[in-house]
Amino acid sequence: MADFDVDLFVIGAGSGGTRAARIASGHGARVMIAEEDRIGGTCVIRGCVPKKLFVYASRFAEDFEDAAGFGWTLPGEPRFDWPTLRDAVANEVTRLSGLYRKGLEGAKVQIREERAVVEGPHEMRLQTSGELVRARHILVATGGWPTFDPPIPGGELGISSNDVFHLPELPRRMLVVGGGYIALEFASLFARLGVAVTLLHRGDNVLRGFDEDVRTRLRDALTEAGITLRLGCTVERIEELPGGARRAHCAHGDPIEAEVVLVATGRRPHTRGLGLEAAGVKLGPVGEIIVDEASASSVPSIHAVGDVTNRVNLTPVAIREGQAFADSVFGGRPWTVRHDLVASAVFTTPEIGSVGLSEAQALAAGHELRVFESAFRPMKATISGRQERIYMKLIVDAATDKVLGVHILGHDAGEIIQAVAIAVTMGATKADFDRTVALHPSAAEELVTMRTPRG
Repeated sequence: MADFDVDLFVIGAGSGGTRAARIASGHGARVMIAEEDRIGGTCVIRGCVPKKLFVYASRFAEDFEDAAGFGWTLPGEPRFDWPTLRDAVANEVTRLSGLYRKGLEGAKVQIREERAVVEGPHEMRLQTSGELVRARHILVATGGWPTFDPPIPGGELGISSNDVFHLPELPRRMLVVGGGYIALEFASLFARLGVAVTLLHRGDNVLRGFDEDVRTRLRDALTEAGITLRLGCTVERIEELPGGARRAHCAHGDPIEAEVVLVATGRRPHTRGLGLEAAGVKLGPVGEIIVDEASASSVPSIHAVGDVTNRVNLTPVAIREGQAFADSVFGGRPWTVRHDLVASAVFTTPEIGSVGLSEAQALAAGHELRVFESAFRPMKATISGRQERIYMKLIVDAATDKVLGVHILGHDAGEIIQAVAIAVTMGATKADFDRTVALHPSAAEELVTMRTPRG
């Protein structure tokens, strides 16, 4: 023990790393954490939190319009001011980063605000100060980083989701490249802030990996919201025009001009230049750290949690993995995280909430299914006059009656699915749903009133 400066050295002060550091310290470990950017990580600084605040802002436009149907008269034409939103969100991010710092300091975790590189199974080198730290255990929690995959000529003229929160002004036109949840969320919210948005994606539909019925309905809803979809198409090059606008040349079809090109084609584990391979840590095909159920790498003293492992890339998963690691290694209470039943949300408008298997996944796993669906106009829209629909889908195993998956598209889908995920995780059956008394009037009551399976 005396040979080590600390019991645990954590690389990356994001959600997973800070949770592991605090819990380990609470178990009596001597902990040091290094962060080369801002404390708080992707979710707090450049991900979930600022994005969700932007989503809230984007939905006010429709709220103002809907109010008229309920008897409200606004004193004047609503006007949106981009700098006000941008700066308010930046201030909130700064506040939250400060809370993360206080949490670490309160747990007596030593903080080093500089890049750290692995020099051996137990050695860390701090790049600015040159300090060498020997640690009994090393935890890598560096998350992921946006990529333009594959690279194209002029790709540097685009911005990533890291940059989009700091635009000096709201663009008139935006091209979003990508078809995953990050691309769709930003396309959706900027369209509602008044930007003319074109979304370009190489696939034939958006949101690969989600249930097909939800994907199709979301695609149609994005089109109805005024977003121009260019599917089955790739960007070949981007050029800068006089005045600063960008022109993207596509594999087929006309070029697309926009003031901003947001590239959201994916994220890769942030392992480059960390010295992991030289230390003997095995990496996967996209640079992910290969770990076992206990988050241990190929080097016994080095563990990894969160997006850097490319398992389930969600903040709450990283937090649980960090806690499981700390409890197991330092608390004498070994446990592992279950990755097969994790609820997720996509904060487009309308938003998606999903837990469990999609219909295609359930069929591929060999289940005989009963599928229940409900599509309806929400109560609010009957007065506001807005043409919107809510869609809900239950995937049920025909032999056991167990609910294998629940998928929702519509207002508050994320809030609803969190509660539903408890039931699905507990192994609830369709009969359990059926005998639950409906809460009326609500959209969520449809989940317990669907009686007839789809033919």
